[in-house]
Amino acid sequence: MPRPPLRRILVLDDYGAAAAAAADWSGLPVGFLTEKLDDAALAARVAAEGADALVLIRERSPFPAALLRRLPGLRLLVTTGMRNRVLDLAACDAAGIAVCGTASLASPTVELTWGLILSLARQLPQQERRLRDGLWQQGAGLGLEGATLSIAGLGRIGSGVAGIGRAFGMRLLAWSPNMTAATAEAAGATLVDKDTLLRQADILTLHLGLGPATRGILGAAELALMRPGALLVNTARGPLVDQAALIAALASGHLGGAAIDTHEAEPMPPGDPIRQAPNTRLTPHLGYVTRQNFSLYFEGAAACLRAWNAGIALPRPLNAAAEA
Repeated sequence: MPRPPLRRILVLDDYGAAAAAAADWSGLPVGFLTEKLDDAALAARVAAEGADALVLIRERSPFPAALLRRLPGLRLLVTTGMRNRVLDLAACDAAGIAVCGTASLASPTVELTWGLILSLARQLPQQERRLRDGLWQQGAGLGLEGATLSIAGLGRIGSGVAGIGRAFGMRLLAWSPNMTAATAEAAGATLVDKDTLLRQADILTLHLGLGPATRGILGAAELALMRPGALLVNTARGPLVDQAALIAALASGHLGGAAIDTHEAEPMPPGDPIRQAPNTRLTPHLGYVTRQNFSLYFEGAAACLRAWNAGIALPRPLNAAAEA
């Protein structure tokens, strides 16, 4: 059966107003929402605009079955990247909503991870602040050669982080709930248990997916196992770490610092207590935010939307409805 062309397309959660310039949207009835909407407001906006297709930027907005039921006119979802843990694909199939993904890069998050590691290890913001205040250097940072980098998770991003750690001459330890020794060895790391990963880390970097088994995987007990002065970097998912426990470990001086790119609530509320925690580097989920990655995301989204309108096979289908 021929597919009717899309009437209205909305790109959601475009906080940085970057999507419009990242692709050629010509000929597509597309609008860009730069504000965060709750489920009720989103359902009302979709209905008001008669939108039948949505483009999701990573996992900025969950799409559970309950929300999908409030969007009866929806026919197509495009999610940037090929995995979206907060999108209910089974519910999309049940509702006849096609879902497509796009190409993506792992390198932007790898690069940001190392920017944060270097900033923490060499105390760059503090040293720059002293210089701008008319002062000179104070203290000494952590050199990376010979230091222990503990990596939780060796997927595309974790493996990329490991490769740069090897280039710095670091000792690499790795762990995740299902990691094998062969996986660790392929990345140049040694597989250890979780407690050893924490106890021996000079720097611990997190690259785990978020699920019931990993939510809160670093709490007060786990942070207490880490060496005094150790550094923590999280460019994976904020809820992997118990924030109250992290703030306490920073305030006590047990942890030497933490760099956090991902947060429980995004955008972060103004009163979030992590904003006031000492020895932190906080970034607004920039891991995947590069011009090159956004070009892949949104050119891929536009290609899927045009394929729908042309009545041809949808690229990168993620559910059965997209293959029908």
